[in-house]
Amino acid sequence: MPDHAHSSNPAVQAQLDRLAALSPGRDILGLERIAELCRRLDNPQDKLPPVLHVAGTNGKGSTCAFLRAAVEAAGLKAHVYSSPHLVRFNERIRLAGELIDDALLAALLGEVLDVAEGLQASFFEVTTAAAFLAFARTPADACIIEVGLGGRLDATNIIAKPLVCGIASLGIDHEAFLLAPEDDVPAVPIDRIAFEKAGIAKAGVPLVTQAYPSSARAEVAKQANRAGAILYDRGGAWDAIVHEDGIRYRDARGALDLPLPAMIGAHQADNAALAVAILRHQTALAIPDSACAVAMARAHWPARMQRLGAGPLTAMLPPGAALWLDGGHNPDAGVALAKALADRAPLHIVCGLLANKDAIGFLRPFADKIASFQAVPIPGHEHHAPTELCQQVQSELGIRGVEPCADVTAALAVVRDRRGADVLICGSLYLAGEVLRANGQSPT
Repeated sequence: MPDHAHSSNPAVQAQLDRLAALSPGRDILGLERIAELCRRLDNPQDKLPPVLHVAGTNGKGSTCAFLRAAVEAAGLKAHVYSSPHLVRFNERIRLAGELIDDALLAALLGEVLDVAEGLQASFFEVTTAAAFLAFARTPADACIIEVGLGGRLDATNIIAKPLVCGIASLGIDHEAFLLAPEDDVPAVPIDRIAFEKAGIAKAGVPLVTQAYPSSARAEVAKQANRAGAILYDRGGAWDAIVHEDGIRYRDARGALDLPLPAMIGAHQADNAALAVAILRHQTALAIPDSACAVAMARAHWPARMQRLGAGPLTAMLPPGAALWLDGGHNPDAGVALAKALADRAPLHIVCGLLANKDAIGFLRPFADKIASFQAVPIPGHEHHAPTELCQQVQSELGIRGVEPCADVTAALAVVRDRRGADVLICGSLYLAGEVLRANGQSPT
């Protein structure tokens, strides 16, 4: 699915237009094109600061946010590569703590596109190569790289020798993109996902993972063994207990008591614990336990149960009503939202979902927290038609007060008249980007 990236900077937009014209306009997995593209650029992926490589269905972006916060709390500099962007393309590439500036971004995209002729490189592959160039040329102490899609065949997996690899939660999402018919992969869907994510494992490199169902755990261990990686799994080599006052972490180095993260939701405590485990199972970066504790409060990741501040959208709601934003869009994200909403009164939901998402699977876990449901389109992307989504929610979940709306502003006007509850906008990171833009809250 194309990313529809746009920039207010003419030089960046000129390169994005070139990219749109040259790329196939869809996700293509495989390492052949990125390998050739990097070869033409003198292999910048081999010249990066120590790399922390993170995969996962949900939680990998938040895990990377905790990693960055801890590295910076230790007085070090970190590059970060993440996707998708929410408002500005620049969000994908953070150089030594700061979003890449437009002039450098335009130059790097131009440099990559100049050598990409004939490769049919995808949007993500070109972006990845540009990020590698930026990271190789800018001093920093660490590189935090988030996998884009899957792991085994993701463009970021061209990195041959990361410092440490991590895998966040496993769940069903993007499955159609991940597995070719000829692949010798497990039959059970969650095990196939485990197979793909564990494809980032490298010989002699620590692979730090969350706890998974037994069959998926066995598949991760199998792939780690096949690659020659050193597996450190939750419940085995490390563990963490989340309680109401904090996180009790333990591994072979000893126990560590951490405060709860500022980011909302029990799943964020799990993501934070994984980040701590990743940092404690590598030796190249000196990250004291105190930095991990500081990271709990400092880490922030936009559109993950984010309460929006003052702006045009929040001004539409009655006084005292909160407007929340979450980019979750698959069943596991729905489960995480249900936990985050457990102690809250039912909310008015404004939801837009891409056409390839399991709408009911996402919404069912927190259906009892839905006071009303407003479905909206996602501009520029194939999505569930609002009228059909409302019908589905009403018939399959028994939700009353459903209404299709032309956009988020129209949905908030409906909610304003209904009053009596906070509002959650959810269902897509692309929709989340539109919401942040409309409320004047671009990520920094």
